[in-house]
Amino acid sequence: MTRYAPQRAHRFAAPTSGSPRRRFPTDGPAWAIGILSLLISAGFLVVNVAYNHGNVIPPVDDAYIHLQYAKQIGSGHFLQYNTGDPISTGASSLLYVLVLAAAYALGMRDELFLPFAMGFGALCAALTAVGCTLLGTRLAGRRVGVLAGLLVAGNGALMWGATSGMEVAFVALLLVALLLAFVVERPTGRFRLTPVIAVLAALTRTEAMIFAMALCLAMVWHVVHHARGTRSRWPRALARLLWVGLPFYAAAAQYLFYLVVTGSAEQNGVLAKSLLHAPVVYPLEVLDQALTNLRVFLTAFSGLSTQDYVFPAALLLAVVGVVGLHRRFPQWRGLALASGAGVALVLLAVATLVHPQVHHMRYLQPLLPVLLLLAALGMDSVAVLFAGRGRRAVLAGMAAIALLFSFSQLPAWAIRQGQQAAGIRDQQVTISHWIDENLPPDAVVAVNDVGAAAYFGDRQVVDLIGLTTNGLAAPNLHGAGSLYEALRELPEHLRPDYFSIFDSWNVHGLVDTGLLGREVIGFELKSPRFSHITIGGHSACQAARGCDRVTVYEADWSLVGSGDRPVAPPPGRVRDHLDVADLADEERHDYRVVPAHRGFQPMTGGRTVQLPDGRRVVDSGRHVIGGEEFTARGLTPGRPVTLTARVDATEPLAGVPTGSREVRVRVNGELAGTWSFAPDPLGWTETSFTLPAHLVTGTELRIELGPLQDFVGPYPDYTSYGYWLSQ
Repeated sequence: MTRYAPQRAHRFAAPTSGSPRRRFPTDGPAWAIGILSLLISAGFLVVNVAYNHGNVIPPVDDAYIHLQYAKQIGSGHFLQYNTGDPISTGASSLLYVLVLAAAYALGMRDELFLPFAMGFGALCAALTAVGCTLLGTRLAGRRVGVLAGLLVAGNGALMWGATSGMEVAFVALLLVALLLAFVVERPTGRFRLTPVIAVLAALTRTEAMIFAMALCLAMVWHVVHHARGTRSRWPRALARLLWVGLPFYAAAAQYLFYLVVTGSAEQNGVLAKSLLHAPVVYPLEVLDQALTNLRVFLTAFSGLSTQDYVFPAALLLAVVGVVGLHRRFPQWRGLALASGAGVALVLLAVATLVHPQVHHMRYLQPLLPVLLLLAALGMDSVAVLFAGRGRRAVLAGMAAIALLFSFSQLPAWAIRQGQQAAGIRDQQVTISHWIDENLPPDAVVAVNDVGAAAYFGDRQVVDLIGLTTNGLAAPNLHGAGSLYEALRELPEHLRPDYFSIFDSWNVHGLVDTGLLGREVIGFELKSPRFSHITIGGHSACQAARGCDRVTVYEADWSLVGSGDRPVAPPPGRVRDHLDVADLADEERHDYRVVPAHRGFQPMTGGRTVQLPDGRRVVDSGRHVIGGEEFTARGLTPGRPVTLTARVDATEPLAGVPTGSREVRVRVNGELAGTWSFAPDPLGWTETSFTLPAHLVTGTELRIELGPLQDFVGPYPDYTSYGYWLSQ
């Protein structure tokens, strides 16, 4: 590899290639930093083992999701989380699980598989530090290169992610390799290897794909720039442009594959975690939450709130690094703009997730090497403002402060990971082994943390969050009522026999649907807890005590279907039935809630009611503040229609005349009258309203229930369970 030293003739001059070309293995400082990174990772693993009686446990359950997918692929069941399942997209990194699957097929199995994954992450982190050293050296000289490599090797958050069993370090390595290949190939204007690495990045994570796309635009600019002025160069330039487009083709092919095999081009993780898939998407509310998330990112990367994530002012120095790279070195302007834009676009994309701070912002951890490299360049850009020895002194002073803050926090991150791993052992791993030893071999188990349960439990699992079980992500977002409806639609042989869920998570709302029957066993956390003041620490809920208890229930399906008909038969013949909270039925009826205020989410829930005759009835419903609309079908024109509703109108308080229990009824836009929902101590009431014959003008009617007056309250406030239309 060519070693560069900054020209002393002009402070804004670019590094030159005056020294002889050398190969990577002879670049001593870079490889020394790589060895240092390996030693730090080894320290993390030693602490992990110390907290787990000689066993290696990941700090997040999601690592077992990758291992389970990889084990299935390595066994010949491509992307089947359970053998015989349809293909699912619960693995957040396709390429990473393929790498793990190859290792599994080659013999890294059983007790060796997880240590291999964690060791592979440590190796990737070491190579990432080496790559950053080489990049910094090429861009601004040896001192900057060494500083960048040390900052990467000494970052606790990155080392936490690298040894977590997740794809963090693998993605980080691909991003750094992408930049390094670009820097090597840019002078010729012909990018051969860079687009190939961009393809690998695009197949690894969505965030890496976004960054790679930004760099592809820089490649396009350089190819076009080299072809300008000479017609004879354009045919070759077009061929090169087609080659540069490889990552775009790969990303399109991946999404097309997902669409064909699952019916959705988006991964289940995106469906389950994106603000853009909330029950009701309010653009302004999404913007508000995204800006809030972005503020958290900027605060963390600035080192303002938790200085153990990065050293203070890291983000500011990274911005200075982009500007300095652009102004000082004209040949790297495309790289500077693409890197800055890539980081910004990734931050914006991740900001649209519901909980982007999860697990110490692990979605953004792969960006840390790029950020730290730019920060090192920023320190150099500040230092060149000082002449002579002052430049070295300023650079050395800033470097010493940054390295002190970074390396001093490494032990805390290692201990944090060990404590979190102990929590995973105390819950997910323990429960999974209990399932394997105590439940029937053919039992189907529904869980809300699906990793270890499938990897160790050796049972058919149903993922209530919807990552590895297709079709449950959207119902889970809508609430326990919609989840109940989706579960009851499963084929009987796939219905859960047992539920193993956190008492504190939303899915525990299934207890109100009657599905959670006899309590079999409960698991209380005994593992060490840690201070979760660091960014995203609360999301490691075992060690942060956000999910202290998991209960295993025997499933009870005896009441399923009991709420499909009204308690008292409506007059005439039922022509249509809208089952509110059943997403498929809502779609068939073009159902939607019309909220009185932006930001209100009409979540669903379940309820079990005991009737006066002793019968128990279960139904799911949706909370409405404002109104709702739906289309009824199969009616006979010219005949009156009896509209029977099952609603809970006891809110806000029974017996208090707030006006929130009355709705205005419209049929195809025409006023039909006012409907009063009387409260009932049972928990819901069934009430009827007659649509006059002259309003029944066709076989389909658009029925609207809304406030008595527009714009101002009181607004209807009730839970809607279903509507029956009879004639």
